[in-house]
Amino acid sequence: MTTQVFAIVGPSGAGKDTLIAGALKARPDIRLVRRVITRPTDAGGEEYEGVSETVFATRAARGDFALTWEAHGLHYGIPRSEVDHPGTVVFNGSRAALPAAQQAFPDLQVILVTAPTDILAHRLAARGRETEAQIRDRLDRAEFELPEGVLATTVLNEGPVEAGVERLLAALQPVRA
Repeated sequence: MTTQVFAIVGPSGAGKDTLIAGALKARPDIRLVRRVITRPTDAGGEEYEGVSETVFATRAARGDFALTWEAHGLHYGIPRSEVDHPGTVVFNGSRAALPAAQQAFPDLQVILVTAPTDILAHRLAARGRETEAQIRDRLDRAEFELPEGVLATTVLNEGPVEAGVERLLAALQPVRA
């Protein structure tokens, strides 16, 4: 059995974490990569490993990460140990980091989760993690185009969570050779 890696990307507030959680509940065979982020662990959101910038840099220099990127003033890492197992693996990624992700994972499949701007704004405000200025910045980036050459399956997440989860599960079907 080989490893099939899926990058779940999209604008902040699109519901990536919510849909991923629903997909994991429906399909226990899917493994979610626990990201390493230079953000305090008690900041909320997904389950991740919060580390200082110094610890992150040390681990990156040691080669602990299969992929790293920076977004919104934070550093993110995909631990190599999290993707070195057979089966279906998903991680919450960054659209800007997709070219590097494709190099790290040659058979990478990309799923773009998105929602209309008014829904994104409502969700970002409701989670209470960002200031109004940070929300505006995130909404400005919502229309960020995928890098050239990156193909993605789009999952629209604008209605009930269950419908979004079903769309994500349909997109998570492995490529058959």
